[in-house]
Amino acid sequence: MFSPSNSSHAEIRDAFPRLSNVGTSSLGEDADMCGDTLDEAIQDGPRGRSLQFKLETIHELQRLLSFSDKEIDRITQTWVLLSIDPIADVEEPPNWGRYSTYRAFWEAVLRAFETDSEVQKHVHA
Repeated sequence: MFSPSNSSHAEIRDAFPRLSNVGTSSLGEDADMCGDTLDEAIQDGPRGRSLQFKLETIHELQRLLSFSDKEIDRITQTWVLLSIDPIADVEEPPNWGRYSTYRAFWEAVLRAFETDSEVQKHVHA
């Protein structure tokens, strides 16, 4: 059973393989290539992914968001899932944006995947 409080980097990566993948692409070091703002990079996350990947990512996000804020912070601050800091006030690129908490960031990522048109078609089919 996965426990965020004492998990290694490998265990975190194993528990959230889809988030790790998104974290190295649209939410990775070159996130600004996926949009001019952090919100645009988040919206880019589902693009080009299979429906199965999107559904698995939603499941992982729901699981991550079931943890306490402290546990979410710990998981996120390991930098295993992300190469960027979504709560940092960065200077480059200008007007990039930031989130007040890691939970707020992950909730925005979840919304992006849940509102993806392919996912919506699947849910309402």
